[in-house]
Amino acid sequence: MKRAKLERRLKKNLRTRFGPVVNASVEGRIIRVFGRLSNWEDIVEACSMCVMRIPGFHVVNDIELEGTDLPPMRKPEFTDDALEGRKPDVLVIGGGISGCSIARELTRWKLDVLLVEKESDLALQASGRNDGEVHPGVDLNKGTLKQKYVVKGNRMFDRVCRELDVPFRRCGQYVGFTEKSALPVVRLYVWHRRHICKISDTRILSGRELKKREPGLNPRFRFAIYNPSAGCVCPYGLTIAYGENAAANGAQISLDTAVLGMEVQDGGIRAVKTNRGTVRPKLVINAAGVFAEEVAAMAGDRFYSIHPRRGTNSILDKKAGSLVKSIASIRTLTKNTAHTKGGGILHTVHHNLLVGPDAVETFEKENFATEQISVDRVFEKQVKTAGGLSKQDIITYFTGVRAAAFEEDFIIEKGRKTRNLIHCAGIQSPGLTTAPAVAVDVAKMAVQMLGASGKIEKNERFSPVRKGIPRVKDLPTDERDRLIRKNPDYGRIVCRCEEISKGEIIEALKSPIAIPTVDGVKKRVRPGMGRCQGGFCMPLVAQIISEYTGIPVEDVCKSGPDSKISFGKTKEVLL
Repeated sequence: MKRAKLERRLKKNLRTRFGPVVNASVEGRIIRVFGRLSNWEDIVEACSMCVMRIPGFHVVNDIELEGTDLPPMRKPEFTDDALEGRKPDVLVIGGGISGCSIARELTRWKLDVLLVEKESDLALQASGRNDGEVHPGVDLNKGTLKQKYVVKGNRMFDRVCRELDVPFRRCGQYVGFTEKSALPVVRLYVWHRRHICKISDTRILSGRELKKREPGLNPRFRFAIYNPSAGCVCPYGLTIAYGENAAANGAQISLDTAVLGMEVQDGGIRAVKTNRGTVRPKLVINAAGVFAEEVAAMAGDRFYSIHPRRGTNSILDKKAGSLVKSIASIRTLTKNTAHTKGGGILHTVHHNLLVGPDAVETFEKENFATEQISVDRVFEKQVKTAGGLSKQDIITYFTGVRAAAFEEDFIIEKGRKTRNLIHCAGIQSPGLTTAPAVAVDVAKMAVQMLGASGKIEKNERFSPVRKGIPRVKDLPTDERDRLIRKNPDYGRIVCRCEEISKGEIIEALKSPIAIPTVDGVKKRVRPGMGRCQGGFCMPLVAQIISEYTGIPVEDVCKSGPDSKISFGKTKEVLL
């Protein structure tokens, strides 16, 4: 379609829906939408109306949200010169699953790799706030990057998790239907997924077979779509493992490091300004999640927009784990327009049940508050999947913000105007599943670009193996006894809910990316993840951190530097 004709059509559609306050222009392969609206949902709708299902075309949102000041990016309050003068071969921006997996793949080559993350730990945003499902890709259409990479990524998980010593379980996924009349349509759908989309394990199970496998699911399910390749993993555990393996292979991981601006000359990034000094990389990889668009703008290469989408999950006590042993959800033939995989029930690798998420458009990229309406919405739907679900079993809940592009697909390509830039943006679900495959391709792209000015050699010392911290409660009795005899700290249980020992906590404080905070330890070895949510073990964990690091216990933080747990001593010792 010619540019002028396309532009006229878009303007007409926008004018019909919103009047003269919203307009659009077509600039090459960019559709820029501009004007003023007072409602964020209307802005998302206007931009979504302009999406063209043409490869390489992207919508850029320049509509002003009237009466609202968009919240600025949170960033560290301190500055120093820790990175001043660094000249890495590759600067990776973002410490989520995308950034950490890319950094690890880059260390297969003799490259100076620097990863910066503005938070005080890895996986503190979307990568640590999702359900951990390893998707089979059954609900994605052929021709999208999501579908391409989910097939590749899913097949890589056994090897990757074995190398990184991360628990992974192929528990299978069931999508149940209560209407028998839907069976002919679903049969066609399954055939298409098996033979066209190459999701070859897709098949239909009868209601009788489903009941044998999962007796806790809705007894009215007449049949289900089944994918045994679906699985679950701890999302933040995998991200941290990727980061630790990257660090062990020579990458530098700089936390509390925010990108504040860039110097761009002659179509190339010359310098990147951070709160910890100015870095001068040869190549920049933008894996900044919800802030990828801002990084692209700094680099003079903004050709897409991110519209954040909140999703809330609830975690149930392990006693509810027997209700569903896999991944399950309910589906009807009604068209889903919510841009979500619909949520579901997932039996996690730690044997809790996770219920959710929902999908809510938001302009707040870092608002992780959980609202009652979201929990209610999720349970209202998922109780139709498994009637035994109860809110009384909730031990905690969390909300993540997904980095969706208006095209609802990934953006993985070189900079269009900036030559030493690679974008890995728009990474929402199934971004966890696709990460291993995306990382391989992005690393190859980076090596190819850097190789234009000189040969890049393989790193012969690269080791894909990362040894995790022993999980004492999962060890056979004889191995556990030997470990305790060697180090009695492994026999001192600190967290009763999760059966975590003092030895595991100390090992977390010795890890390649050690974070001496209560949450840092919690994410690595799980004290505080159980029913009491740290009510009993948090003081003990804080005391162990204090003893190991020499930090006064009243200065031990929960997460970041502004999250001290205690205010000081309540009693004086009288001699």
